[in-house]
Amino acid sequence: MKFKYFTYNEFDCKSGQGKGENMDDDFICMLDEAREIAGIPFKITSGYRTAEYNKKLIDYGFKASLTSSHIQGLAADIEAKSSEERFKILTALLKVGINRIGLGEDFIHADYDPNKKSKLIWNYY
Repeated sequence: MKFKYFTYNEFDCKSGQGKGENMDDDFICMLDEAREIAGIPFKITSGYRTAEYNKKLIDYGFKASLTSSHIQGLAADIEAKSSEERFKILTALLKVGINRIGLGEDFIHADYDPNKKSKLIWNYY
C-alpha cells in the first residue's frame, strides 16, 4: 500500500527483526491523514515491536506494557520536541479519530487498538 507521508520501514522494530509491514494499514492511513492536518513532519520513534523487544523495554525500565498495541501494529510514538509540535500533533490525531494517546517528555504515543478502552490520554512522567 502507498501512503502519502510514510513508508513501512519508518515503523520497523528497533531490534531489526520486526518489519513495518506488520503495521495495520488503516492505522497508518489515519496517521497519514493526521500528518496532513498537522502540516508538520511526523518522525516515528517507535512503530511495530516484536514481543521480545517489547519485553526488553520493560526489563530496562521503560513504561511499556506486556499488551502493548505496538505488538499488534496498532501504535506509534511520534517525536514532539516543542509545545507547538505537541499541540499540532495532538489536535490532528484527535481529528482523525485516534483517541488513545500517551504524552511523554519528547514524544506522543498514538494507538488505535479496538480491544482496549478508548478516549484516554495519559502521561509517561
